[in-house]
Amino acid sequence: MILINDPYDAPTGPKIVAIGSFDGVHLGHQYLLRRALREAKRRGLPLLVYTFDPPTKVFVKGVGMLSSMSEKVDLLRELGVEIALVVPFNEAFARRSKDEFLEDLRALEACAIYVGEDFGFGRGRSGTPQDLQAVAPTVTVPLLELGGAPVKSTRIRALLEAGRVEEAKHLLGRPYSARGVVAGGDQLGRTLGFPTANLRVPSFKVLPPGVYAVRVTGPHGTHGGMANVGTRPTVNGRALRLEVHLFGFTGNLYGEELEVAFLKKLRSEQRFESLEALKAQLAQDAEAARRYLGL
Repeated sequence: MILINDPYDAPTGPKIVAIGSFDGVHLGHQYLLRRALREAKRRGLPLLVYTFDPPTKVFVKGVGMLSSMSEKVDLLRELGVEIALVVPFNEAFARRSKDEFLEDLRALEACAIYVGEDFGFGRGRSGTPQDLQAVAPTVTVPLLELGGAPVKSTRIRALLEAGRVEEAKHLLGRPYSARGVVAGGDQLGRTLGFPTANLRVPSFKVLPPGVYAVRVTGPHGTHGGMANVGTRPTVNGRALRLEVHLFGFTGNLYGEELEVAFLKKLRSEQRFESLEALKAQLAQDAEAARRYLGL
C-alpha cells in the first residue's frame, strides 16, 4: 500500500476514491469499500481511500477512537486498498471550505467517488454527497443495517464502553482489539502469581472496562490470556490501565508491541478487601478464561 498525507503527493492517473473517517473499519465501512474495490477492479484502476487522523469525531467531539492510525492502515491494507491518503484533521483543516475539499479531489484525478449516505465535508459539514458530483460521478452507499439499526462507529463505541465486546464483534466482523507497547509497572501481578504486561495504548483509544478472556499476538506468537482494563481500586489506583496476563508465557515483553483481542467479558472490575481476596479472584478469572479459550 502507498501511504501519503497530501493529495498532491498521490500517484498520477485516474482513481476510484472512497472518503470517510472509517474509524474501526467495521462491517458498514467494509460494505462501502468492497463496492468501491469492485468498481476499481472492473475498470482496472487503483482505489484510493481518503481518510483523517484523528477521526473527525475524535477531534471535534473528543470521543474515543476505535482504531489507531496504524490499526486502520493495516485493516485497509488487508481489504486490498492500494493507496491511503491520511490527512491530519486539525483546526486548520476543520475550517476549510467545501470548495477547498473539492479541489483536493480534483488533484486526485478522481473518476468515481464513494461515500456513505451520512457523509458531510467542509466547514460546518456544509458539503453533501451531491456536491461531490461537481468533481466525479458519486456513489452514495446506504448505511448497512444489522440488528435493526445502522452499523456505525458510535454504536460500536457505546457497546465497548459497556463492556459488550461480543456484540461489538458482530458489528466489526472481528474481535475488538487494542495495540500497545509493554511498559514497566509495579509488578503487583507477579507477587500475586499472575505477572502482567502493562500496555501503553494511543491516546483516545477506546478500552472496554472490566476483566476479559483475550487473545494476545506479538513477536513471540499468539497466546491466550486474561486482561484487565481499569484503575485497580484494590491498590487505590487512579489511571486507567490495560494489563494482560499471557497463559504459558514466561519471557520478557518489555518494549514489545502486543495486540490484545477482547473475546469475552468475565466480570466487572471491583475493589477487594485484601490482596489475598484479589489473588483468589484472579485464579477464578484464569480458570474461566482458560475454559472459554479451550486451554
